[in-house]
Amino acid sequence: MAASHTPMERMASRSTAATARATLALEIVGYSLHKGMGATESIQSAPFSVGGYEWCIRCYLDGINERKEDKDYIPVFVHLLSRPANVRALYDMRLVNKASGLSSPVASCLKSPTVFSTIDGWKKSIAGGLVVRSELEGSALLQDDCLVIECDLTVIKKPFLAHTVEVQMPPPNLSDNLGNLLKTGEEADVTFEVKREVFPAHKIVLAMRSPVFKAELYGPMGDKTSQKITVEDMQPAVFKALLHFIYTDSLPSMEDVQVDDGDDDENKEMVKHLLVAADRYALERLKLMCEGILCKSLDVESVATILALADQHQCSRLKDACVEFVASSNRMDDVVATQGYAHLKRSCPAVLVDIYERVTKSRKI
Repeated sequence: MAASHTPMERMASRSTAATARATLALEIVGYSLHKGMGATESIQSAPFSVGGYEWCIRCYLDGINERKEDKDYIPVFVHLLSRPANVRALYDMRLVNKASGLSSPVASCLKSPTVFSTIDGWKKSIAGGLVVRSELEGSALLQDDCLVIECDLTVIKKPFLAHTVEVQMPPPNLSDNLGNLLKTGEEADVTFEVKREVFPAHKIVLAMRSPVFKAELYGPMGDKTSQKITVEDMQPAVFKALLHFIYTDSLPSMEDVQVDDGDDDENKEMVKHLLVAADRYALERLKLMCEGILCKSLDVESVATILALADQHQCSRLKDACVEFVASSNRMDDVVATQGYAHLKRSCPAVLVDIYERVTKSRKI
């Protein structure tokens, strides 16, 4: 029996900061006519509500004071109107030519929030920058005597504590349950005899996983009443590994069926037989897993045999890996000297063309 898992409950408090975002805009039509209003006089956009607070864009076409040096600049600000308020926000202010999409940055604060306050004086309720008058008036941003100012504003609301309950779930155990079902043979309704070794199994599980088993057990040509099926041309250990994969969707790790990517010749032979079985019962995932293992274990002595196997069972990835192995690093002469190559030459002569072409290309390079 598999060990039981009891869900663990974890209590936590989480601080969450919410945000609200909007784009404010001020369009000044007749820029040249508005000049001369005098310092300290501003043009203000209509109020915008963002994050529960009122905001506007404010532009001083003639500056904020009467100093001569300040006449060369146009102050532009985003202004918090709500009173009393203390708000943290990010902003990105720019001049925009709506016709062309051309824009020019004025001021921004996007990494660390700015604190806007209407509690401690007017200066703390604004943030922005200065526009160089000569650069503006000689640019395409002032088209048809129209000036457009936009500001992306993100208000960061006060954090609140949310009480949460998280349940730690146990890991999935379906494959464990099915593996135990195979191991115990409980409620088995079919048995397979492989070279006098008997394996109990469950028809519905086999049919669900393999279209070949489905046709054999439930198809019109199958014997639905048969309780015992003889499997020819397969070793018991291979069939056992096949059933393990069908029930658990994983390769077996038992000592008597070692299927991994090690260098052991016995392991490699098991994987080759398991690939043939996977192809026989149309288990594509198992077939690809076997291909992957064999691709990692290619050597001069075995590559020709594995290439013949790949060609016979339509394993395109494995076949390409074998051809590439033979063609690279001048291994061709060593491979030709192996017994596997003689078998390959007899059983799959067409494959030799692929090898020849690959070797020829590699030598030209």
